[in-house]
Amino acid sequence: MAGDWSRRGGRRRQVSRRRAFIGCAEVGKKEAVAKSFAMAYGDDGHNLREVLATFKSCLDEKSEILMDPYLAGWKGLVRFLNTMGTIFTFVSKDAVAKIQIMEEFRSGPHKESYRTLQSMVSYEMANNLVDMKKNTERPVSGCRTILRLHRALLWLQLFLEGLRTGGTDCRTSVVCTDSYNASLANYHPWIIRKATTIAFCTLPNREAFFENMKVGSNEEAVEMLGEALPHIKKLYDITQELYSRHKLLDLP
Repeated sequence: MAGDWSRRGGRRRQVSRRRAFIGCAEVGKKEAVAKSFAMAYGDDGHNLREVLATFKSCLDEKSEILMDPYLAGWKGLVRFLNTMGTIFTFVSKDAVAKIQIMEEFRSGPHKESYRTLQSMVSYEMANNLVDMKKNTERPVSGCRTILRLHRALLWLQLFLEGLRTGGTDCRTSVVCTDSYNASLANYHPWIIRKATTIAFCTLPNREAFFENMKVGSNEEAVEMLGEALPHIKKLYDITQELYSRHKLLDLP
């Protein structure tokens, strides 16, 4: 009897030690993920000129959009948005989730099918992988994931263009609200639209945005945006035409 209790006690101690080890491993794993996230999406060392230049390198010789520099450009945009505080979390948090999904596709068994946006659309359409209806049991598709980034890119392009062309007395809250209403607001419920536009009222002034771009003076920031934003618009237009041709612009 005493031997049985001794053996049971020994087993309990082994289980406890094993659980403790697993718990420590899980904590370490979570810390590693958090550290990796901070390195990838933190707000240190960003330079918006370099970020926007990444988008310029997205097009290959056939004017197809290369996935890797597209995602790298988006990572840089997330870092820039994070420097402006939590007000843009509604965009950056969703963008991070979508970037991670696409990076999994790019490292998966069919990674070559996701080398460009065009090859992704061809592959997923040919293999019936696009989730055309809401609440299906299919895994999230690359086409749907990129569509969310595509919509957000329009908002950011419009906002940065508004900052570029606005005068020294322009109200960033108005510029951001107008850009939002012309893009992302079309896909958000009323309560989200209301909360978002109220939050925009707390945005810093135009000079603060230019300072955070880390490209020099206000004049240099305006010049940089004038050079870079046409490339962003070209990427947007190519994606818009591609998705329109395949009737993918209204994916749920």
